[in-house]
Amino acid sequence: MKIFKNIKPEFTDERGEITTILDDGKTAIRGVLIITSKKGSVRGNHYQKKDSHYCYVLVGKMKYFEKPINADNSKMKTAVLKKGDMVYTPPMVVHAFRFLENTTWVCLATKSRKNGAYEEDTVRVKLI
Repeated sequence: MKIFKNIKPEFTDERGEITTILDDGKTAIRGVLIITSKKGSVRGNHYQKKDSHYCYVLVGKMKYFEKPINADNSKMKTAVLKKGDMVYTPPMVVHAFRFLENTTWVCLATKSRKNGAYEEDTVRVKLI
């Protein structure tokens, strides 16, 4: 599990702040989504065959769950993410999110979601 906790601004002045959440020089982002989720709701319960994504929390709190596609639930890992935290989900990893508060988050995807590509790449699995 790759978690980035409490990402801090690297620049602050009277105008505001600049926070880099992803700049590794190799990841090509094809989709950027802003998602809102209500407290108590669940998203995910799937894996992507080829896509990977970074999920960054803007406001709120979520519990993230993941496990390899062929592993039993004893291999499941969890993490609580709050404002300023980010998780990376690679392909072929079952994942889900349970929202502990009303949450707004950004998803940075490496594959496009246009023209049905997201559904073609997504396999639904009941994790939580």
